[in-house]
Amino acid sequence: MAQEDVFKKIVSHCKEYGFVFPSSDIYDGLGAVYDYGQNGVELKNNIKQYWWQSMVLLHENIVGIDAAIFMHPTTWKASGHVDAFNDPLIDNRDSKKRYRADVLIEDQIAKYEEKINKEIAKAAKKFGDSFDEQKFRETNPRVLEHQQKRDALHQRYSDAMNASDLNELKQIILDEGIVCPISGTHNWTDVRQFNLMFKTEVGSTAEGSSTIYLRPETAQGIFVNYLNVQKTGRMKLPFGIAQIGKAFRNEIVARQFIFRMREFEQMEMQYFVKPGTELQWFETWKKTRMAWHQALGFGAENYRFHDHEKLAHYANAASDIEFHMPFGFKEVEGIHSRTNFDLSQHAKYSGKKIEYFDPETNESYTPYVIETSIGVDRMFLSIMCHSYEEEKLENGETRVVLKLPEALAPVKLAVMPLVKKDGLPEKAHEIISNLRFHFNCKYDEKDSIGKRYRRQDAIGTPYCVTVDYDTLKDNTVTLRHRDTMEQKRVNIADLQGIIEDRVSITSLLKKIM
Repeated sequence: MAQEDVFKKIVSHCKEYGFVFPSSDIYDGLGAVYDYGQNGVELKNNIKQYWWQSMVLLHENIVGIDAAIFMHPTTWKASGHVDAFNDPLIDNRDSKKRYRADVLIEDQIAKYEEKINKEIAKAAKKFGDSFDEQKFRETNPRVLEHQQKRDALHQRYSDAMNASDLNELKQIILDEGIVCPISGTHNWTDVRQFNLMFKTEVGSTAEGSSTIYLRPETAQGIFVNYLNVQKTGRMKLPFGIAQIGKAFRNEIVARQFIFRMREFEQMEMQYFVKPGTELQWFETWKKTRMAWHQALGFGAENYRFHDHEKLAHYANAASDIEFHMPFGFKEVEGIHSRTNFDLSQHAKYSGKKIEYFDPETNESYTPYVIETSIGVDRMFLSIMCHSYEEEKLENGETRVVLKLPEALAPVKLAVMPLVKKDGLPEKAHEIISNLRFHFNCKYDEKDSIGKRYRRQDAIGTPYCVTVDYDTLKDNTVTLRHRDTMEQKRVNIADLQGIIEDRVSITSLLKKIM
């Protein structure tokens, strides 16, 4: 099945099973805005809990805050967002559709990479175990041709982006023959910059109101609170401040479901360090964050680092953690060495002295910062994409199952009476009453047991318990595991011990210690 078709099925599955809905769905939705349903919000909260505990529970020198969405407008002047938070946009005159020029070119680069991968896949299938991929890449004429075109385009694109050369970006699009996906034509406008921040007004009257912005990132809320946290917490370098919160960007080209939205959520940690040590800490946090991702068990081959060639004006190192989505490797987290730019800018614009007094060296200086920033929604999507499976069974049937990491699953245990009579529902509710304090349990009595199993498979419930007539006699139940579909009789008194450790966030945290 084509990866595009798989992705469409995942999007459909998210709506059908209460994970993600189009926002304002009864009014035909609002572009690039989504609501999380009853199962989606549980999965999302579990992701956030896993991240939060990995930061503030496992690190004695990292604390959390929750900064306001509205901030003084000078904040965004100091950070550079007012003047430089732009995307290069281009319109197609025939379709009247607007696109990001950089995305169009990046998609073209990906097409060359896809052609290379197809050649490699064909050769690997043909030659089997004797296939030498490295040698094939170095000698096959078609691969070399595609690689040369890819590298030349990548270099040209990188040079244009670093120089902010909008004319060159358009010329690349024309030279590569990139067409509008809607009209199929090359009838492009010039490339121009578009600021991504949402504006609003605060104040009781139109005359007395002032323009403020919805924050486009959560990092600045941490930077402006640096002094408050450092002094009240008596924090010593190195130390970190973590935050989870909403951010807003007026994305013109929002696409790929919840991958790129106008309202999204970030999990960010800013780690303040002594100048001169930042690049060592940068490497440390790259390893730490990759370990966090790989603890989910999706396979190391589905992750890779992408080091930035074009650095933001505030950074001296930057790398993305990319995950293999159905539409290619895409960024889910960024690790950046932001130098002392942010604190220095806020000191300049606020007139406040933002420094750290180092008792060991008896000197004051502005700390450098290592940032880890992960999109909750992108993380959610990567988990859904990897967990979704259409599994062929021995009897010829197909089951749709979400093989979610057990600790992140919305529902940990479904309890089902075999029939809706003879005291079995009451016994099932009794089991739930005892276990609901430890993990999320659900009661399900509608339809046959087989259909109920399939329904729980589709939302990723790792364990199901069936209460039958023998339960009333010996206090045992049938425990079924989602991934293997294996069933066994266990004592009700043992359920908590069997399940709790496997479905707790602690089970994931232990893997990254």
